[in-house]
Amino acid sequence: MYSNSIDKSTRLRCDQIIKLSGYCFQKRYPDKLWRVKYYVEDQDWYLVLLSNNFVIPAETITELYHLRWRIELFFKWIKQHCGSKPFFRTSANAVKTQVWIAISMYVLVAIIKMRLNIELRLYTILQILSVSLFEKVRPYQLLTETKP
Repeated sequence: MYSNSIDKSTRLRCDQIIKLSGYCFQKRYPDKLWRVKYYVEDQDWYLVLLSNNFVIPAETITELYHLRWRIELFFKWIKQHCGSKPFFRTSANAVKTQVWIAISMYVLVAIIKMRLNIELRLYTILQILSVSLFEKVRPYQLLTETKP
């Protein structure tokens, strides 16, 4: 095991090159790995990542993971709220089309929320629009004015 020196002023807490021990691990991945441990401030916990890319800096690995996690959460939200759970077709083109439709719907609702300066959550706006899809009422009236 080899440890690199780290700057304690960053979130990085550990920067090591390791080789997994044990027959099971050696058989599955015999090469060396880069172990990066960093502190996640907003969650108040540590995260350990393993990588086989020794070219990019450790800080870049942590940032890439954070960006990937945000993307995963975004797709999870779309899957839960935009009705794309059961795909109508399962071919690659059909799945891509349905995912793009869900993303487009999310972006359009986010634009409506931003332009109309609405305090409602995106999910609430989606619910209101889906219920009143064929009514002859402007979206601004639906989302801002309430009648008793």
